[in-house]
Amino acid sequence: MDLGSCYLGGNADAVEFCPHRPFRHVLAAATYTLQEQEQEQEQEQDRAGSISLFSVDAAAEDESQRLRLLHTVDTAGVFDMKWSPTSPLLAQADAHGRLALWRLEQDDGSDTGVVFADVCAEDISSSMCLYVDWNQTAESLSVGLSDGSLSVVSVREDRLEISQQWAAHQFEVWTCYFDRTRPHLLYSGSDDCCFSCWDLRENPSNIVFQNKKSHNMGVCCFAQNPFEENMLLTGSYDEFLRVWDMRLMAKPVNEKSINLGGGVWRIKYHPSIADVVLAACMHNGFSIVKIGSGDATVMETYCKHESLAYGADWQKNEETEQNGNSSVVATCSFYDRLLRVWQPENLVEL
Repeated sequence: MDLGSCYLGGNADAVEFCPHRPFRHVLAAATYTLQEQEQEQEQEQDRAGSISLFSVDAAAEDESQRLRLLHTVDTAGVFDMKWSPTSPLLAQADAHGRLALWRLEQDDGSDTGVVFADVCAEDISSSMCLYVDWNQTAESLSVGLSDGSLSVVSVREDRLEISQQWAAHQFEVWTCYFDRTRPHLLYSGSDDCCFSCWDLRENPSNIVFQNKKSHNMGVCCFAQNPFEENMLLTGSYDEFLRVWDMRLMAKPVNEKSINLGGGVWRIKYHPSIADVVLAACMHNGFSIVKIGSGDATVMETYCKHESLAYGADWQKNEETEQNGNSSVVATCSFYDRLLRVWQPENLVEL
């Protein structure tokens, strides 16, 4: 069921629900727009972006209250953003090679009751920051860069410090991901088709493994099963979602895969239903996939976007935790600049 939609001011490429009370109704939506200039100018002036904050209330009787714009900030073009696992702090990776932190705060004196405060920013590289991930203690961030490098950044109270940076891949690093239970391990995926793992206890980091054969095109995303720590998912431009058994860390096992009919750009596990994931499939809309003990199967598809399916996330709220049928999803598509919020039609706890 569609709850609401909105056209953003630029090409829409990322959506993230805040997971923290009292801000679980807050959705961040980011844009990246390459602006054509008549005269040759610096790169920073060509790539513009924004982060918009919305209030999402699926239970509102008034349709206009189900998706409400709260606030928008103009930034450099945003490739990726992630909420901290411990507080309402949003990390932004952008086209200027910068990593920025924003904090959500309550302000009963404002029109929306929410303030989006600029915390700090740091220049990571002269290349573009393509992806960002937090470790589980929120003490470090990993950043994938367009020149093939990886960065690990320490988070201080009011500043960011690069603790490690190394040449990890031949081409763009589309994704990087801290192992949720083994925080010294960092996974990375690149346009060079490599799925790699690094041990951060050494500086520079040691390579634990590098798989060059399984993915036929670039590796775009990871997701670790929150209920089974040894299950890791990869998504690739080659249209396959792959399921890995990570118990043999030096040589993980590709257990099964499913072709989703479009490049798998993002994967998000359902916040409370085991083995259910949401996938953004670029040229083939969005899919909800069941990954159980048997084969992976598509439970539902959502094809009401008319452009590249990029951003996707689940809302984490009390209703969802009690009843899968009340799950709320936000998705966005690139060239049509469209944000949609909807509820799956047949998602039941399995």
